[in-house]
Formats: sequence, C-alpha cells, structure tokens
Amino acid sequence: MRITIISVGKLKERYWKNAIEEYSKRLSKYCKLEIMELPDEKTPENSSLAEEEQILKKEGQRIIKAIKQDALVIALAIKGNMFSSEQFAAQIEKDTTQGISHLIFIIGGSLGLSKEVMDRADRAISFSAMTFPHQMMRVILLEQIYRAMRIIKKEPYHK
Repeated sequence: MRITIISVGKLKERYWKNAIEEYSKRLSKYCKLEIMELPDEKTPENSSLAEEEQILKKEGQRIIKAIKQDALVIALAIKGNMFSSEQFAAQIEKDTTQGISHLIFIIGGSLGLSKEVMDRADRAISFSAMTFPHQMMRVILLEQIYRAMRIIKKEPYHK
C-alpha cells in the first residue's frame, strides 16, 4: 500500500515536524508513505472573493499537477463524510481488497480546496465540522491512518 499526503503550506514549527516524523516512522511498518508539501499563496488580510478564488485556483492547479493517475484521491473537506476510526479502517481495507494500492489524501491551505480539486477527488472526508490549521490536520490524518492500519492488522490500539 502506498499513501501520499499532498498538503498546501510548509511546516515551520519543530513540534509539528517531530509529530510527523514519529507517525511516519510508525507507518513505515504498514505502508510506503510520501508527504508532498506544495507552496501556499499568501492571502491578503482583506482579500476580496475574487482574490480568494484566484488563490484557490493557483493552489488547486499545483495539487492537480501532483496527483498520480493510479491513485484513489481523498480530499479532506469540512463537507466530506465523517467516519469513526473503525469505519475509516474498514474503508481503507475495502479499498485495498478492491485492488487499490495507492491512496492520495489532500489537505488544502487556509482557504480550503478549489472546486477543480474537489471535482477531481474520488471521495471527500471530514474529521470535524470545525476548522483546524493544515499543520495540525497533517498530524491528525497520520495518526488516524496509523490507527486504521493497526485496526486492519487486528493489533491493539488506544480506544
């Protein structure tokens, strides 16, 4: 199983990097993990709707360019479907039994994801109706993928 995380924005804080490194190390036992950081566009303080659309479009073009054609694409979006950890694991397991060997998860920047990216995604999932910083979402996503792998392998995990 290959898992790619495409994320808009760069991690700057050491504590996020440490968490990513830890979960990447844990996941190496279960899958080949790749994390792609794409540059974000700076959003002016009082940006207009038109400016925000342009920013989303530019970031979206970068994301679509990075997507490999052989993968199932999963966008993280507030309006996506919510899963329990067990349901998330079951979905990943179902995907693999249907012959899918590459999952791409997409985390947008501060404005979210463009319509083009959402249209390209095969599925949209949500971790909450709340908004989280994209740096934190990377860690949460990696933790949930790790938890899913342990559930699939019937290994103990913290409930």
